[in-house]
Amino acid sequence: MKKLIRGLLDFQLKSRPAYRDVFARLAKGQSPDCLFISCSDSRLVPNLMVSTDPGDLFVVRNVGNMVPASDAHGVSTGDQSEAAALEFSISNLEVQDVVICGHSSCGAMKALLGGGQVPGAPNLSAWLAHGNESLKTFNAGSAVGEGLPEYDRLSQLNVLQQLAHVASYPLVKERVAAGKLRLHGWWFDIANAQVHVWRPAHGRFIPMTELVGEALLRELGGDSLHPGEGTAANQSNGAVHLSAVAGGH
Repeated sequence: MKKLIRGLLDFQLKSRPAYRDVFARLAKGQSPDCLFISCSDSRLVPNLMVSTDPGDLFVVRNVGNMVPASDAHGVSTGDQSEAAALEFSISNLEVQDVVICGHSSCGAMKALLGGGQVPGAPNLSAWLAHGNESLKTFNAGSAVGEGLPEYDRLSQLNVLQQLAHVASYPLVKERVAAGKLRLHGWWFDIANAQVHVWRPAHGRFIPMTELVGEALLRELGGDSLHPGEGTAANQSNGAVHLSAVAGGH
């Protein structure tokens, strides 16, 4: 807590003047470009990874970057917090992109591989059930993440499965079909501070390099990537191939 207080004071005394105009503008409303769903892990810092400013990302974080799937009526089959964030960000804020970002050495994935039951943590154990489909795909012998430790392979598969859960919501289906929403899968390698992006055409997660960034921006109709410029893109032809996400990889 001492570190947080010192950091807060540092922001107030040194950084706040530079952001005063930004926050004055944001006080009138927000218009983020992207809904960013990631794990709560303290080693994963979305704004640092993508070099974004306040107001750029609408962020949801939870254990294992999970999103309970929708039922036939558009209602979450689990906790409704993530579904509420989907509805608000898409309907009210009109974000154009949804990113799900997993990471290496994820404790949730290790727990799933260990049976999904955490002693003394009934809520956590119940929550981990939203990763059971990911575990089934892993046990079926998916090739995604070959060469990585088992928990990292499962983590990558879980990103794809949670994308499929996001895509199960009628609102998402409508926006994707209309070309108004794109879904992206990312995976962060903590040890190398390297983001990998899901590329359906390759059937795997690929490290984000300048060349990959240039290709992604071209696919999105954006400008070329310039040094120091962040990007929140990672898919082929503007839409994740959900058949590849939900089925055999």
